Amino acid sequence: MPSPSRGTRPDPVLTIQQVARRSGVAASALRYYEERGLIAAERAASGHRRFERSVLRRIAFIVFAQRLGFTLEEVKRELDKLPSDHIPTGADWEQLSQVWTQRVDERIDELQRLKRGLAACISCGCLSLAQCSLANPGDRAGALGPGPRYWVGTRGGEPPLP
Repeated sequence: MPSPSRGTRPDPVLTIQQVARRSGVAASALRYYEERGLIAAERAASGHRRFERSVLRRIAFIVFAQRLGFTLEEVKRELDKLPSDHIPTGADWEQLSQVWTQRVDERIDELQRLKRGLAACISCGCLSLAQCSLANPGDRAGALGPGPRYWVGTRGGEPPLP
């Protein structure tokens, strides 16, 4: 296959295996994305799927969004905002990504809170923090005795955890 850097253009359509190899997404997932309306393929005379090269950008967006915790339904709603009368341009993608900036910032904040809370619980070691309203509201474990009661003691008559 000639190199694109030598002046030849790459094929405008790709097989499902070429898309899978290039995107790093399994062919089964690509078929699922197509079924859900996230990506589209044309059928060749042989019945095989043929994807426009621009589908790679959509797939990258889907993968990125999933890593941020978006559902496929949320991703589809955003992708549906892209123009259908032409291949989305860089400006189209930039406009779409601006909507997601707040969600990314919220996710970063959430992970930072988790990191701070995790460090506080690990450094304490007692697992009976009075301020731990999630795992131990009202410091219930403190009434069972000192130390990590949920790990070495009992939970109101329950045997210790292994």
